[in-house]
Amino acid sequence: MELMSESAKASEVVSVEGREVRITHPEKLYFSREVKLTKLDLVRYYLAVAPGALAGIRDRPLVLKRFVKGAEAEAFYQKRAPADHPEWLRTVTLSFPSGRTAEELVVDDAAGLAWVVNLGCIELHPHPVRSGDLDHPDEMRVDLDPGPGVSWADVRRVATEVRAVLDDAGLRGWPKTSGSRGMHINVRIHPRWSFTEVRRAALALSRAVERRVPELATSKWWKEERHGVFLDYNQNAKDRTTASAYSVRPVPDARVSAPLGWDEVPDCDPAEFTVLTMPGRFAKIGDPHAEMDRTAGSLNALLELAAKDEAEGLGDAPWPPHFRKMEGEGSRVAPSRAKKAAGEGGAANTGKRRSKMPLILVAKSARKDAAMEGLEQWKGRHPEAAKLLAADDVLVDSMRGRSSTWTRIRVNLRHVPEENWPGEEKPDPDDAPEGRWHGKPAD
Repeated sequence: MELMSESAKASEVVSVEGREVRITHPEKLYFSREVKLTKLDLVRYYLAVAPGALAGIRDRPLVLKRFVKGAEAEAFYQKRAPADHPEWLRTVTLSFPSGRTAEELVVDDAAGLAWVVNLGCIELHPHPVRSGDLDHPDEMRVDLDPGPGVSWADVRRVATEVRAVLDDAGLRGWPKTSGSRGMHINVRIHPRWSFTEVRRAALALSRAVERRVPELATSKWWKEERHGVFLDYNQNAKDRTTASAYSVRPVPDARVSAPLGWDEVPDCDPAEFTVLTMPGRFAKIGDPHAEMDRTAGSLNALLELAAKDEAEGLGDAPWPPHFRKMEGEGSRVAPSRAKKAAGEGGAANTGKRRSKMPLILVAKSARKDAAMEGLEQWKGRHPEAAKLLAADDVLVDSMRGRSSTWTRIRVNLRHVPEENWPGEEKPDPDDAPEGRWHGKPAD
């Protein structure tokens, strides 16, 4: 990589494999708390691990998650390729569940990688399909998402159970840290199955893991029903993406999503894998997932497991809210909002809502720190209720809007005596970019 400085450091031109990429505002700080990293530092990081990073995104449509004000500010999603992209960057047309279409970028080389990082894409979000077949994924994604208070040791134990279920199904899983608190396990598959079938297989796998370690793992979609580590089967629904290997994550120590060998999983510490340490690791051991493309397998065994679940009365699980209602899908209403079933407990169906788990909406904001401050203020107003809350009674949701994310915070009062429940209040703050409060309980 060669750099050619320009006046006042307004930009620098990076020469990568014969192409020149202009890096604007190269000295702009993207991380400034625990570590200090500029935009140019991030470009250099990605070029240092380019063979590994490209393995996860090459020939795949890419959603641009842009942190234009740095990792400590809110990001926005951009599906459509910028109109001024270089002619040497190609695009493909994707269709979405909404019926819309978009021309998305496909990044195949290190120059393209540098170009998207210059846009503020500190993490990479590829779709699980190749550009030549946009309807049949070649990757199933197992996302292990720990709830509040869940230890990293529990995440690792659930990962080993996932491996065991995959082994039984004749599939090979490739683990990596998520770069935050969880773990991802990618599974290369033959591109023969639809998104719906891949999701169905992922759901069967999630339920199988839950049966093996019910005290540690859950496949329950609604946060109020979860405990331990959630296996997010819906990451395999069409139009969903996850951060790929070597992606930098917007956390204070600039962790990255680190590919691992299974022998590393029992003792690994996600804090060891950062922008500062990963280039040295990559230079020393290479990419632990380099052979992934050679291990494509069949979903038949997992789909047979799904059919067995269905025959025993275990139907489909909820889909993400922006999908149309699917055949065989159960109620898409959170348990805390469910209507009282006819005849339940000897009562008639009155149509009134039953508070199975009493949720209070506390805050909705475009800024997570503002929402968290709102939570602390709520606790200050209701100290007796607050001291009875368990770690997983506070539900912090990152809500994805059409072009940006925002934070919703709810409190589950299940551990608070009903006579001491605080009443529903207007969220504070209430500045989410969409869906302001209208005097109704949270979904």
